[in-house]
Amino acid sequence: MIEAGFHIQESIIAPADCDRIARFLEGEAPNVKRAGLRNLMRCDVVRNIATQSGLLKLVGELYGKPMLPFKATLFSKTGKANWLVAWHQDTALPLERFEKREGWGATSQKGGILFAQAPASALAKIVALRIHLDASAETNGPLRVIPDSHNSGILSSEQIDRVARENQGIACLVGKGGIVAMSPLLLHASSKSVSNEARRVLHIEYAETRDLEPGNRLAIA
Repeated sequence: MIEAGFHIQESIIAPADCDRIARFLEGEAPNVKRAGLRNLMRCDVVRNIATQSGLLKLVGELYGKPMLPFKATLFSKTGKANWLVAWHQDTALPLERFEKREGWGATSQKGGILFAQAPASALAKIVALRIHLDASAETNGPLRVIPDSHNSGILSSEQIDRVARENQGIACLVGKGGIVAMSPLLLHASSKSVSNEARRVLHIEYAETRDLEPGNRLAIA
């Protein structure tokens, strides 16, 4: 498992391939909203990237068991499309089938797919790989994380505020083609970019199994 809740590894995707992926995604969605683009596992190019042997081997080694991708999102932050993300955990999962069980919370629709707030037991089976299509620097709003914060389960807003006050967090500075692997329960945030340098990240989520528990099956999103 990823002991600190995150892991950085450089030079996983060749820079030329990063450019090719970015051009393709921008061509597929020329009017991408500032937060990026959802439901990319339905895209052949992204699905092929997510299932390439190198990434499957990496995420399997980090988690300790074979993993399969189920969700992919493009985050595209530039000087013109700029936003701040407060400290939070990623607790909503896309579901193909859903039964209200203990620990599961509110549901919502995103891009035509049902999402539900998941319990920590389900989220512990998820690992995200953030492929950096551009280098991440202090000036372009990098991901910030609080190491080990994933070990406390799902936190309330008050608990998140307290942990954030007590911990400065660290910036995940990653070169083009590098990755950040992380638990969805890890507290993370990002500031606004203060430069015109793009920060595009292909965020792919992997699970040990799509059938998290009887009645609740992950959707491909």
